[in-house]
Amino acid sequence: MRIVSWNVNGIRACLGKGFESSLESLQADYICLQETKASPDQVSFDLLSPLSKLPQVWSSAQKKGYSGTAIFTHDPNSKLSESMGVPEYDNEGRLTIAYGKNFNILNFYIPNGAASEERHIFKMNFLDRLIPWLKQFEKKHGPLIICGDYNIAHREIDIHDPVRNQKSSGFLPEERAWMDKFLSAGFIDTFRLVHPEKKDAYSWWSFRQASRERNKGWRIDYICVSESLKKSVKNAEIHPDIMGSDHCPISLELSI
Repeated sequence: MRIVSWNVNGIRACLGKGFESSLESLQADYICLQETKASPDQVSFDLLSPLSKLPQVWSSAQKKGYSGTAIFTHDPNSKLSESMGVPEYDNEGRLTIAYGKNFNILNFYIPNGAASEERHIFKMNFLDRLIPWLKQFEKKHGPLIICGDYNIAHREIDIHDPVRNQKSSGFLPEERAWMDKFLSAGFIDTFRLVHPEKKDAYSWWSFRQASRERNKGWRIDYICVSESLKKSVKNAEIHPDIMGSDHCPISLELSI
């Protein structure tokens, strides 16, 4: 089984940049999108598009053109949900869920705290509540596959300039400490499981200063799994050659 996760930074903009052909090339069983910035009625898929015919779930923000997540799947038996059950996060479209057989896919768009101190506090409150929420969900429903834009570069190897970015949102000490706590709670960073010390592997680049061309990026997109799924991990990759967004897709292959 292959899962693809991609922050598309506006699905309507991404549709005109080879979006569907890129996804087709990745041959995913589950496609998890973040920052869709749209509701499904605002998206004009070609009527012949295979993607438009797939079972899908969207969680859209109340604020137009903001945030949002979506899951598309080739599994007609997968139960889909659009709610975290926390209104302040559901109102921003922060989570979509796919319930599979012996696994559950949680597709998150974790808040970005860069805009203001208020949004940083909002992000940290979200993170503080997330681990207990995940452990409760795992206890009730079984093993988790937690994918999406975490908006955190965990280690120095995950960012092109760790020294100058020590005070940058997304690489702050408290954010990195949360990642330590999250992974210690029984979750596996699948990319680092497969590529423990791979350098210059990033999933996001600023639009400024030709950052992508120079590979001055951050690895802030992850697919993590419950400890019980560790042995099922076959491969995990980042796909920097796929364009269309300031993020690139990431993928996970599992023997499920």
